[in-house]
Amino acid sequence: MFVLQRIGRRLAAVLAALVGIGYGSSAYSDPEFELSIVSSRADTVSGGDVLVRLSIPPESESESAWSVQLNHHDVTASFRPAAEFGDYRALLTGLKDGPNTLEVWANRELRSKLEVVNHPLAGPIFSGPHQSPFVCQTVFNGLGPALDVDCRAKTLVQYYYKATGKAPEQLVDPHVEIFDRFVQAYRVFTGREPARLPPGFKPYDPKHPAIDVAKAVLPDGRAVDYIVRREVGVINRAIYDIRFLHRPGDRLPTPWSGHGTENGSAWNGRLVYDLSGGCSAGYRQGTLLGFASHEAVLARGYAVATSTLNIAANNCNDVLSAETLSMVKEYFTKTYGAPTHTIGWGDSGGAMELYLIAQNYPGLLDGIIPFLSFPDNATSIPLFSDCALLVHAFDSLKQPWTDVQKSAVTGYATWRVCPVMSGLFIKAYDNCNPDVPRKLTYDPVSRRNGARCDVYSNEINVFGRDSKTGIALRPLDNVGVQYGLAAFNSGQIDAEQFIALNSHIGGYDADGNVVGGRTKADAEAIERAYQHGLVVEGAGLDTVPIIDWRWYADDEGNGHDSLRSFVVRARLLAANGTAANQVILIYPRGDMTLSRLTGPDPESSLFAYRERELIGAMDRWLDNVEADHTAGTQAEKVARDKPSDLADACWTTQGEKITGPNIYGVAGKCSQIYPQYADPRIAAGAPPTGDVLKCQLKPVEPSDYVQPLTSDQLARLKATFPSGVCDYSKPGMGQGLDRATWQHF
Repeated sequence: MFVLQRIGRRLAAVLAALVGIGYGSSAYSDPEFELSIVSSRADTVSGGDVLVRLSIPPESESESAWSVQLNHHDVTASFRPAAEFGDYRALLTGLKDGPNTLEVWANRELRSKLEVVNHPLAGPIFSGPHQSPFVCQTVFNGLGPALDVDCRAKTLVQYYYKATGKAPEQLVDPHVEIFDRFVQAYRVFTGREPARLPPGFKPYDPKHPAIDVAKAVLPDGRAVDYIVRREVGVINRAIYDIRFLHRPGDRLPTPWSGHGTENGSAWNGRLVYDLSGGCSAGYRQGTLLGFASHEAVLARGYAVATSTLNIAANNCNDVLSAETLSMVKEYFTKTYGAPTHTIGWGDSGGAMELYLIAQNYPGLLDGIIPFLSFPDNATSIPLFSDCALLVHAFDSLKQPWTDVQKSAVTGYATWRVCPVMSGLFIKAYDNCNPDVPRKLTYDPVSRRNGARCDVYSNEINVFGRDSKTGIALRPLDNVGVQYGLAAFNSGQIDAEQFIALNSHIGGYDADGNVVGGRTKADAEAIERAYQHGLVVEGAGLDTVPIIDWRWYADDEGNGHDSLRSFVVRARLLAANGTAANQVILIYPRGDMTLSRLTGPDPESSLFAYRERELIGAMDRWLDNVEADHTAGTQAEKVARDKPSDLADACWTTQGEKITGPNIYGVAGKCSQIYPQYADPRIAAGAPPTGDVLKCQLKPVEPSDYVQPLTSDQLARLKATFPSGVCDYSKPGMGQGLDRATWQHF
C-alpha cells in the first residue's frame, strides 16, 4: 500500500508539472520533497539571493540521492542541515531579475519545482514606479555619499553599550570613525548638534574594548554584556536600522544556527519592527530617529528593525512602507535567521501602516501593537479636512458661536481639537519637506509641473492620475454631509445656525484651497481606495492579535482621540462578527507628558515600561497560538489563546487597573473615567465604523429633523443640498468591492 501511495504521489507530481498547476504556472511539490522559500514570498524575492528550505524523507538523506538545480545549475552543495529545524537550508545566490526556476531531483525524477521571482535591491517589487524626484540623504544619516541614483551606500556597523555606574549623557564619541562621520555630517547639514546616545550609554570601540560594560539579564536567566550592535544600510532606497545585543567577536546568529541558549546568542528569536508616526509626502530618503529607542526590549534579547521609509513623517505611503518592511525583513532573515515572531510597533501614522500592512500583506507581521492609533489615511484625512473647513466657516459666519456649540458640531470633546487638526490637514495637503529643493516642487504659477506634496499624489500609483490634468485622483468628498446634524437635533444649535453652517462650509480645489462648492471625489479613486485596501475594513484582520493602546487625551485638544480605537473595533465587528483579536488599553492622560526617555535611563521610563510590558504580552499571545495544535481556524485560535491577564482595561490616575469590555457608546466604569466622543462625520449622522468615503444621497425630508423647520428654512436647506443629503442607512459609494491581498501596482 505504501509503495502504491508513493507511486500515486509521484504520478500526481508529474501530471502537475505537465498541466502547470501549483504555485504560479509551473510550481508543484512532491510531499516527500517539500521545497519552500524561508526569507520571503517566492514572488517578492530581492537582492539576487534567497533562503530556501528543503524537507526530504529520511531514506534520502544521502546527498547522492537528491540534487537541487537553480536555473539548471547544480546548487546541491549549498544546502546544509539545520538541526534545530529538522530540514536542509541554503542561501542561494546569483538569481537573475525576474523568474528563476528551482528544481529538486531524486532518482532521476523531478520531485519539486518552484518559480522564484527576483527583484533589484533598490526595488520596486509591488509598490509601483519609483517616486520622482527623490533626494538621497545617506550623508545626513552618516553613511557617506550615495553611490548612485538609488541612494546605495556602504553598509556600516557600529556598537554602543550601557555603562556601569552613573554615566553622564554622552555625545557620539569622535574617536570611533563611524560615529565621527555621523557627527560631522549632521553638523554640516543641520547646523545642530547630533542626537545624544541614551543617558548612561557610550559608543563601543571593538578595537579598544570598554571595561565598564553593564550586564543585561535575559528572560532565560542569562546575564550577557549589554552591548548593542547597530547595522545601517540601504534597501529599497530606504536607510534601514537593525539592532540587537551582540558582543564584538562573538558568533552572529545565522539561518542555520538558531538562536537563544541553543547557540549562545543573545537574540531571543523575536523581531520588533517599528513603524513611526507623522505623515509627509516623501520625495526623499528621510532620516532615522536616532539611537535612543527600544532599549527596554533590546535589553530583553529582542531584535529591533526599522527604516526611513517606515517612518510616516518621511513618507506617508502604506504600500511603499509594506514593501520596504518586506525587503528589510527578508534581508534580516537571510542574514540572521527567520524570526519566531515579528511584532509590529507603531504610533499615530505608523499605527495606520500597522493596520494596513496587517490587512493587505498577511504574513509580514504576526501581531501588532498600535499606539495612539488611526485606522488609515483614507478615512482619517476627511476628519482633518472637515476641521479645516469648520475653522474657516466659523471665522466667516456672522452668527455668534460659542465654543460649546462648535464642539457639538465637531463631535470632539473640545473645540480645541479642530484648529490643531486643521493645521495638520494643510501640512498633509502641501507638505514639501525643506530637504526637497523648491525648484522641483509644485507652484500654481511658476512650477505647475513640479512634484505635488499631498498625500494623494504620494500614493498616485494606487489612486491613479487624472487623464486631463495629470493630478492624482482623490477620494476626498463632503457632498451631502450635514455638518452639525446631531447638534441641531439635540437643540444645541438652532435652525439658522445649522443652515448657515452648511451653506458656508464649502470644499477644496485641486490645490487644497477652500472654495464655495463641496468637495467631489473622483469615482475611480473611491473604488481604488476600497478595492486596493487603503481602507481598513477588518476582513482578514481577525487572524492577527492586536493590542491597541493609548494615553487618554480627548479633552486636551489632541487629535489622537480615543474614538479611533473603537472605530477599528466597529469595523472588526462588522466584517467578522467578533473583535476578540483586539484588546483596547487606555492609560491616564498624565502619562502623555512623559517622553520616551523620561527617567534615569531609557529602560526605566514609563514609556519603556509600557513597551516592555505590551511586547511581552504580545509575545506570550503569539506563543500560545503557535503551540495550539487543536482544531480550529487561525482566527479561532487567536481569539481563544489570548493570555488570561490580557483584556480590555483602563487605569486610573492613581494606578488602579479596571478590567472590562471597552465598548463605544455603552456605559461602563472606564467610559465614565474616560468619556468617549465622536467626530464631525459621526456628528453628521455617519456610523461609528467611520468607513464611508462618499455617502449615497437621499432627498431632504422634514422628518429627519427633531427641531421644526419653517417652509422658508426647509427651502433654503434644500437649496444648500441640491443633490440630497447623506443616507447613512446604506453603504457608501464603492463599498463592498472585492479586495485582494499582496497586490502589485
